Amino acid sequence: MTTASDMKGRSALITGGSSGIGAAIAEQLAGHGADLVLVARDAERLAKTAAGLRARHGVAVLTVPLALDEHDAPVRLMRTVQEAGVEVELLVNNAGMSSLATVADSDPATLRRLVDLNVGALTELTTLVVTGMVQRGHGSVINVASTGAYTPAPVLAAYAASKAYVLSFTQALWAETRASGVRVVAVSPGPTRTPMNPRPGGGKRQPAQVARTALAALEGTGPAVVDGRRNTVTAFVIRMVPPRLMAPFALRMMARGR
Repeated sequence: MTTASDMKGRSALITGGSSGIGAAIAEQLAGHGADLVLVARDAERLAKTAAGLRARHGVAVLTVPLALDEHDAPVRLMRTVQEAGVEVELLVNNAGMSSLATVADSDPATLRRLVDLNVGALTELTTLVVTGMVQRGHGSVINVASTGAYTPAPVLAAYAASKAYVLSFTQALWAETRASGVRVVAVSPGPTRTPMNPRPGGGKRQPAQVARTALAALEGTGPAVVDGRRNTVTAFVIRMVPPRLMAPFALRMMARGR
């Protein structure tokens, strides 16, 4: 397996790398001397993030402006990476989107795009990258899930379901690869102050805190971690409550917060 301290002179591919948790992970990896491939749909923000990393840490940063929910986007991304001569030692699947509305009030196309990005692109990109890692006998994958993966979440139904997929997929992939020298782990943040979740509120973690949890998880052995002590306790408790009780309770709590 490859940890953050092993990344000097090696390359990490980070999706959703222009801001929030992705940018925080990039910052900490660059501090370890890692070269970076950053992927995001906002080309201007991506270029600004990359310029800052180069200036502060002197690492190589390849930027790929790309909407990963587009057809064949992961294949096109990996073609660009290979043409640049980059071997991905660490993959961080962080790109994602959310939709805050009941299913009945949602735009079907938006929910389809959410699933294509949070589930489809992550699955395809992981498969493309992990194959080479297994063949080489080293490498690591971090998939960013959510505490929402542990229970149905009314008003965030598609988002939570997509993250439940990420968690389950990662746990299964962990079992498949654990004897191969490849480290696979899911990291589940709770409410975190990011561009996708800018609303003020108590208990929110900062992207840098989540990044530290994610990179520290590479040194562990389990398939999944939750970011922050409070979120860890919450995730444990909600797993103990039957969905027929938890889902209506969550709906009432969301209604209070909106």
